[in-house]
Amino acid sequence: MDDAALAAQLAQSAGRLLLELRASGLFTGKALGAAGDAVANRFLVDALRLNRPDDGLLSEEAEDTPERLGKRRVWIIDPLDGTREYSEQRADWAVHVALAVDGVASIGAVALPGMSGHDAAGLVLRSDQPRALPPPAGSPRLLVSRTRPALEALAVAATLGGELVALGSAGAKAMAVVRGEGEIYLHSGGQNEWDSCAPVAVAQAHGLHCSRIDGSALVYNQADIALPDLLICRPEWAERVLETVAQLD
Repeated sequence: MDDAALAAQLAQSAGRLLLELRASGLFTGKALGAAGDAVANRFLVDALRLNRPDDGLLSEEAEDTPERLGKRRVWIIDPLDGTREYSEQRADWAVHVALAVDGVASIGAVALPGMSGHDAAGLVLRSDQPRALPPPAGSPRLLVSRTRPALEALAVAATLGGELVALGSAGAKAMAVVRGEGEIYLHSGGQNEWDSCAPVAVAQAHGLHCSRIDGSALVYNQADIALPDLLICRPEWAERVLETVAQLD
């Protein structure tokens, strides 16, 4: 199985496990979120160590070690992106599985298991199966946090006459742009590599602009795993968004 197919199968299978766990009724609230994190992480880590034993691995839910820094190929995973949304029985959470090669988000799969209108395993967006972007909208919709939208996103919306659309996890917001449910996802205020690696790999494959909010490249498998800001947007909006953010300094 090639890397892209493996990423997609792992994301989909982890999503199925999470749905089954939630449907069991054995856990509720924060306990459900903690159990989901643990179950999905164990499955993904075990599967990657079995199928790609020579690659490095970075997971939100596993202890980081410096061993990965000497690897060209490193799997970067977020077993349950949007733990709160998952525990609240919402649909806007995701599973991220990505492969970074020489620091570049090269292959990725983002599962949206809670999305309605799909089979029991939910929707999986893949870097190896890009879809055509829908026609551009007249004014942009900006995907923002449900509780703390980035100040930069608020400024961009005001400048461009955009509409704010609140959504849960990072993966759900990024994939909303891929799916044509928004035009801009701008985040600041703190993220780590696992929050964006898979979404960036998928978004780039679909022809979207992906960068830091100062326009610089997103680099993965670093000793410092913090990647505190992110811009994923349709290419026709990228220049104006970056110019607006630069003027805020």
